Amino acid sequence: MKARRPADLGRGFNLFWAGQTVSVVGDRITVFVVPTLMIFVLHASALQVGVVAMAQYLGIPLLGPVAGVLVDRWNKRWTMLVCDLVRLAAVAVIPLAYWLDFLSTPLLFGCVAMISGATIFFNVGYLIAVPAVVKEDQMVRAYSRLEGSGSVAEVAGPSIAAGLYSALGVAALLVDAASYVVSAACFRSMKPWGERTVVEGTVWERLTAGFRMNWADPVLRRVVLAAVTLNSGGPVFVTVLPVLAYRGLDVSVGVLGAATSAGAVGALAGAVVAPRISERFGLGRTLAWSLLLHCLVGLGVLAAPALPAGPVIAVTMGCYGFFMSCINVCSAPTRQSRMSAEHQGVMHAAFRTVTWGVIPLAALAGGLAVSLLTAPLGIRDAARWTMVGGTLLAACSFLPALGIQARLDAAAREPKEPSDTAPELTETAR
Repeated sequence: MKARRPADLGRGFNLFWAGQTVSVVGDRITVFVVPTLMIFVLHASALQVGVVAMAQYLGIPLLGPVAGVLVDRWNKRWTMLVCDLVRLAAVAVIPLAYWLDFLSTPLLFGCVAMISGATIFFNVGYLIAVPAVVKEDQMVRAYSRLEGSGSVAEVAGPSIAAGLYSALGVAALLVDAASYVVSAACFRSMKPWGERTVVEGTVWERLTAGFRMNWADPVLRRVVLAAVTLNSGGPVFVTVLPVLAYRGLDVSVGVLGAATSAGAVGALAGAVVAPRISERFGLGRTLAWSLLLHCLVGLGVLAAPALPAGPVIAVTMGCYGFFMSCINVCSAPTRQSRMSAEHQGVMHAAFRTVTWGVIPLAALAGGLAVSLLTAPLGIRDAARWTMVGGTLLAACSFLPALGIQARLDAAAREPKEPSDTAPELTETAR
């Protein structure tokens, strides 16, 4: 009996998928290299590392709502292409500054903030791209493939980054810059999609509509509350990890890169099995339990230094990534099922603004907490207990997510009735 070939989702999706896969691998290089550069070249403090990590998400609360309104009025494909070129320039400035001897923490902050701003606009288009290029019954499969390639990037990216940094130093960032060229070329090669949408209402009306739709829908409201809670604690863990590894556990760049890559195999496994798990237990139930387990496995960092740091980080991050993939694969279709296509831009932007807007504060809080606790506890314990605090806070995201499945089941049993006041309430955002 012949093995069944994976369904082809079409040339448009394949180009989008290829471009994003290359780009995500490049992104992992920058995410790895920037804090490494700060710690080993600029000798930055934990607080400075937290400040630059904050810049990675700073554009979300500042630009998020406006981005949704504007992208609704722009050609989405060309918007994403231009965003790739802006990010290319911002990444390329970092090695240039190093070679010309004016690299500094403020400059890194500015470059990362510029990348963040362009990414805000890019992500609004990204969330519209999938339903624009695949059929509705192919959505879960499409998101699973995107999540799978993202997980492959998680597996390969840190090791590639560590190797490139060891061989090239700051020039490793030029690989990420090149990845944006590939992504832009893929968008240029796609057939036209995402044309400018003609919408009614003022900018203010469109801004407030996105927030109202997210809050009024009972499923979206619980997803928002869960995501806000998760993002209030999770970024603390991610921000402090390199500080713990490099300064608290004396892990080398190569060991951290290898451990993170080996651990990210779990994320790939999660992307593969998440559709099957959700089919058996339901999207909402899988999402809720994945949120809880994703957070609790982060406590595995406490096993170091009693056990070797490299394997501890690898196993912890593997489990961490597995459940994160399950969250992403389940979250997007859950929210997509509550939306119509007409107002996706403002819905996506409002969701991202609210749920990701807390990330800069969480990243800053992580770096600040380590700085304040280092004197009484030492750098190792300061980093460890800061990560534990963030992990336990994020675990509370399980509570609002518990009721999602019941509401999805109820909606499946009952015919949908249009709302007289807010027809947009069938929308969602990734």
